[in-house]
Amino acid sequence: MQANNENQASVVKGDAAWRKRESYRRRREWFWQCIVFAAVIGLLYLFGQNIFENLQARDIRSGFAFLSDRASFEIGESMITVSSNDSFARMFLAGMLNTVRVAVLAIITATVLGVIVGLMRLSQHPLVRFLGMAHVEVYRNIPLLIQLFAIYLVITEFLPDSFDPIHFGSWAMLSKAGLQFSVPEHLWQVNTASLLFGLIAFFILKRYWRKRLTSLVATCNAIVSAVLLALVLWLAAGAVLGWSQPHQEGFLVTGGASATPEFIALWVGLTTFTSASIAEIVRAGVLAVPSNQWSASSALGMTRLQTVSYVILPQSLRLVIPPMASQYMNLTKNSSLAVIIGYPDIVSVGNTSIVIMGQALEAIVIIMMVYLLLNLIIAVIMNRVNAGVIAAPR
Repeated sequence: MQANNENQASVVKGDAAWRKRESYRRRREWFWQCIVFAAVIGLLYLFGQNIFENLQARDIRSGFAFLSDRASFEIGESMITVSSNDSFARMFLAGMLNTVRVAVLAIITATVLGVIVGLMRLSQHPLVRFLGMAHVEVYRNIPLLIQLFAIYLVITEFLPDSFDPIHFGSWAMLSKAGLQFSVPEHLWQVNTASLLFGLIAFFILKRYWRKRLTSLVATCNAIVSAVLLALVLWLAAGAVLGWSQPHQEGFLVTGGASATPEFIALWVGLTTFTSASIAEIVRAGVLAVPSNQWSASSALGMTRLQTVSYVILPQSLRLVIPPMASQYMNLTKNSSLAVIIGYPDIVSVGNTSIVIMGQALEAIVIIMMVYLLLNLIIAVIMNRVNAGVIAAPR
């Protein structure tokens, strides 16, 4: 009995010693973290104070109060109505929306094209495999800046003038002024209704197909079906409410909607450039799956398409999703090259604001915060997707 009591006392004493060591370690870590944090804050304060004193010495206005001033400049295209009488804040909002529009659209098209090209590179048909390889090697090895210049040159030099466009019936026109196309009347309301209908259809169809198919195939089928249903609703709204069609009136085109040459060049350039990297990511993820998975699927009588859809892609997603997130963030940051072809994104609006107001620091901070916010949103979404893929059973 006495021996047992001594053993228990030694255990308690040992636990107390361990807790004491852990407490000391935590206090030491917190001490050094506070020291580093205070040093960083001090450096930032000194840096900001130096900037403020230099601006005052040069009689340069500082602060973000200029955002409420009249912008006194126009931008070529915007998702919201803007004019030169609007404030700088509204101009920055319009530029940010233009950045979001081209980035979101390019992410969707680059993903679809990249997956298709990646699977083409794995094809057993030599011509299909060569075309996939040619796409990757051409677009991956030419700088995006050069691609944007080339695409913009093709649009502005080889297409007909705006007063003599290529007509696609009464539904669309293509010229150096861009693409003008028909849209339903009350476009914003129709777009909102179609988007909500597509989202509802996606969740319903995904739950329905997950009872019969794998999660990946069910999600892909739900996405395709939801997009088709939303498109049908959009077309039906045009048939019921009427169409706003483009009309040529001298040098001007009225009615319908338009995609400017700058937007088309940036969208196509971002899509092709990023799709090449996504194709290689998809190919690497598929090749990382053990070869015996292919053999087992063949032994079960599955076709190659069924093997890729049901066996290979679900396993390769664990390797594909993280680098895909990096490509999406790179695409969003690469959209800043829009300024070289005149697309009015957030960088273009910021540059114009600097020329007018001379407050370069504030404009650059706004641009940095916008890209930081957009990329953090992409990171959060892709982390959620990756967590779902990792949590799925093998």
